[in-house]
Amino acid sequence: MTFKNLQLNSAMLRAVKRVGYNKPTPIQVRAIPHILNGRDIVGCAQTGSGKTAAFALPIVQMLEQARGLRRIRALVLAPTRELAAQIDEEFGKFGREKSLRHVAIFGGVGQQPQVSALKRGVDIVVATPGRLLDLMDQGFIRLDQIEFFVLDEADRMLDMGFIHDVKRIIRRLPKLRQTMLFSATMPPTVQDLSRSILIDPIKVEANPQSTTVDTIAQSLYFVERSEKRALLKHILRDAASEKVLVFTRTKHRANNLAKQLNRARIPAEAIHGNKSQTARTKALEQFKSGHTAVLVATDIAARGLDIDAVSHVINFDLPNLPESYVHRIGRTARAGASGAAFSFCDIDERKYLNGIEELIRQPIPVVADHPYISAIDPPQAKSPARKPPRANRRRRSRRSRRAS
Repeated sequence: MTFKNLQLNSAMLRAVKRVGYNKPTPIQVRAIPHILNGRDIVGCAQTGSGKTAAFALPIVQMLEQARGLRRIRALVLAPTRELAAQIDEEFGKFGREKSLRHVAIFGGVGQQPQVSALKRGVDIVVATPGRLLDLMDQGFIRLDQIEFFVLDEADRMLDMGFIHDVKRIIRRLPKLRQTMLFSATMPPTVQDLSRSILIDPIKVEANPQSTTVDTIAQSLYFVERSEKRALLKHILRDAASEKVLVFTRTKHRANNLAKQLNRARIPAEAIHGNKSQTARTKALEQFKSGHTAVLVATDIAARGLDIDAVSHVINFDLPNLPESYVHRIGRTARAGASGAAFSFCDIDERKYLNGIEELIRQPIPVVADHPYISAIDPPQAKSPARKPPRANRRRRSRRSRRAS
């Protein structure tokens, strides 16, 4: 299968060649023809699967084929600033020079440059919900002529509590529009939202829901909480760890860990929601360029970071939401490359591990020979202790219902 088989015109084929895309990914193969045919889409695909191009390519083609007065005709909603900036950059790659104008709208920076771009006229707005609503309330943005609406990373959007903002924005959109909803997972809340905003949608799925990329080598380290930093330094001194993304559960922990690594002469930067957008952008640039070997992040970075050649993702803290594990490790092994994901698990995190393994439908292989292995609940007992027998689970469920 090539891009020529996806109903893309010659201008889009030249754009694809210019940016170095050799062949379409599965989500692009399944989504692009339906979008070009005007269908509403529910797309389910893992992070790093190429779903941004799956909607950006056909939207650019359709907008360029029907150019008219400069007005906002396409809106893409994204949960994080980084993802909004990445999507906006992708539109810039595919649009012919000066034919379409686009702008990223997000908080954490001054609004004046964004307002100035809007006043000059744009065709495509890529936005986070909060700043978009602010500019709508101030009268700088009208959505009554939107033809294409994309809700990207819908599950993350709802996890972050944006559901009411999203519904407010949708109420301002015209009824007659083409809607595309993309999500890495499809929990009931996302399914309910899709039923309320899409008309007779086509569902396209590139990978089974909540699975992990085959090219990611996953490993589990049982370690006591007090030994996690020592284990991390031990792993980072491995020469194979060239560009490493480390996830913590809290902002304070991310800051402290980055400081500890720098004291150990391991160049590291922290990125999280309390950082200014300028600081976050600088940290990302340092990491992308290789000046910083380690980026320590909270889950704000689990989506929307388009970083080439991340060799390792390390879950210093296991996420309390199982879906976040899939999104975190998806930062490596992007675009068909291989990668590794190491997860540290202390005794208090075993409950999170159970949820993760149930979600991905497989146990994570245990590394039993590292120097900081936990003396509590040795990994040899891990498999039989992880879940009770099915019959016991049913009995416990019945007892829980009676107790409630």
